[in-house]
Amino acid sequence: MGLDIKMPKFKFPKFKFKEMENVEEINLEKEREKTEKAKKDKKQYEGTHFKTIKEAFLNSKEKYAENTLFLEKLDHKEPYTEFKYKQFCDDVINFGTGLTKYLNLKDERLVIISQTTYGWYVSYMTALCGAGIAVPLDKELPVNEIENLIKRSRASAVIYSAKLKDQIDKVKDSVPMVKYFIQMNSNNKVKGRDVGMNHVMEEGKKLVQSGDNSFINIEIDPDEFKVLFFTSGTTSQSKGVMICNRNLASNINACSAYVDLRESDRLFSVLPLHHSYESTIGFLYPFALGGSIAICEGLKHILPNMKESQPTAVLAVPILVENIHKNVNKSIMKSGKSAIVNSMIHVTNAIRTVGIDLKRRVFKEILDNFGGKLRIIVSAAAPIDKKVGKWVQDIGITFLQGYGLTETAPISALTPDYDTKVGSVGKAVNCAEIKINNPNENGEGEVFIKSKTLMLGYYEDEEATKAVVTEDGWFNSGDVGYLDKEGFLYITGRSKNVIVTQNGKNIYPEEVEMLLKKHTEIKECLVYGKKQDDSKELIITARVLPNIPELEEKIGKDNLSDDEIYDNIWQIVKEVNKELTSYKAVKKLEIKNGEFEMTTTMKIKRYKEVQKKV
Repeated sequence: MGLDIKMPKFKFPKFKFKEMENVEEINLEKEREKTEKAKKDKKQYEGTHFKTIKEAFLNSKEKYAENTLFLEKLDHKEPYTEFKYKQFCDDVINFGTGLTKYLNLKDERLVIISQTTYGWYVSYMTALCGAGIAVPLDKELPVNEIENLIKRSRASAVIYSAKLKDQIDKVKDSVPMVKYFIQMNSNNKVKGRDVGMNHVMEEGKKLVQSGDNSFINIEIDPDEFKVLFFTSGTTSQSKGVMICNRNLASNINACSAYVDLRESDRLFSVLPLHHSYESTIGFLYPFALGGSIAICEGLKHILPNMKESQPTAVLAVPILVENIHKNVNKSIMKSGKSAIVNSMIHVTNAIRTVGIDLKRRVFKEILDNFGGKLRIIVSAAAPIDKKVGKWVQDIGITFLQGYGLTETAPISALTPDYDTKVGSVGKAVNCAEIKINNPNENGEGEVFIKSKTLMLGYYEDEEATKAVVTEDGWFNSGDVGYLDKEGFLYITGRSKNVIVTQNGKNIYPEEVEMLLKKHTEIKECLVYGKKQDDSKELIITARVLPNIPELEEKIGKDNLSDDEIYDNIWQIVKEVNKELTSYKAVKKLEIKNGEFEMTTTMKIKRYKEVQKKV
């Protein structure tokens, strides 16, 4: 099921930029000292050395008990509610004891399906610490797919939030193997197969208080199957990916060696938790280092939630960063401040080369819209326009990119914060090797990965595992890219998406799509090779979802006809074609009505869309 993503229209106030006018008053010597203090050597950090998530859990329980872990809006009108590490760790132990001893579910498969909420985090950590195998599912799935994945995973329990109750009620009769349906934030006692999560926790707490330490004493085998992620693939049906504690702990160790994340850092959680990117890097990583996590109420609440929670870091997907970039710059233009902003970007870039960084002072008014403390944006899951990443750096935020797949749980490459390179998806992390298999004359080929973060294999599909993992442990990512001399990786496309022309030329549609999407009149697009009845040659076709308000603003006219929309988008296509070698040029345009079907990380489900008629 695709997610009907409608990115909110981020509204930024008119900018005044008084800081820029007073720039002469800044004490440069003081700022030089500050910059020197914050300067990072171009070398890896010590990082963590956890073998399992339970080890990280016990460490954080001891070390960070009084730190705030989560901020959640229990009521939209009320301020954020804070949950400390102590409460969370106690809840995990009580819930784990309740699941394993009171409900006798030890080592069973536990489906977790919910919006991002405190109960999801407790359920997931409880499974990782020894209760059973976590099966996080996408809350946007249709009922028949929820039923299918409960059956495929052979789940014995389904832990769900009240918002998902209707969907869960519809599947109950079709999944007799499920022993318990556990509703978050419910105090209901066991009634048939239904029970409240709070009740299970309460029963677990009684056992713990009477001296039952069985759950906390469960020893974790780092290589034991602990999580089953179902991929929401853009090229094929979902596969089950089997992940162990070693995979997840290696992610924490790898990220902490490349990024200086501290106890004082707060991550802003906006992506879905059933995806390994958010659940691993957005949760387990800050948890292991004593940081906190502010939960976003939903896409339309991003800016007010950020202002209130004042995060220091956010994990994003390109569409989110691109939208922020576009709307900030639109507001700057409306404020008539484009010239001064561009000039100050040049000035601050120049003086940074002599050891003075004024960016956060000069661009304070922009940064205040995100709470004022945002220092890191990480973009992953899809390619991003290099220009956007550079702009993020230009306004004083460190821009990092990560690369990986569900199969690598997920990180296999990451930009070190002490050696950033916009445009690249980073360097192989310290527990991974990356090589380019059979590179062409440009050094470009399929990206192969060997890593401690690599999955145990595909669930109940040995054939599919053998198809992507070589005998000596190299995983074929299916991505195409190249490495530069310093070991930075650049992704140019997916091998499954490649369009091969009759004279053997390879066209990676992602490259063309990125050029098209630079134009704000194009909301989303898909480039593919269209078959013809009378020829074997494929026609390079762009299927475009127009951004109608942008087009109307550009043309200065409302209610555009289909022909006017087509003609204006075709003009943009012709402009883009000038930037491409002739064999890559788009020859045919299709205007799409209605949203593209997308995964929850906002990537188009290519294999489904190409089969559809416009």
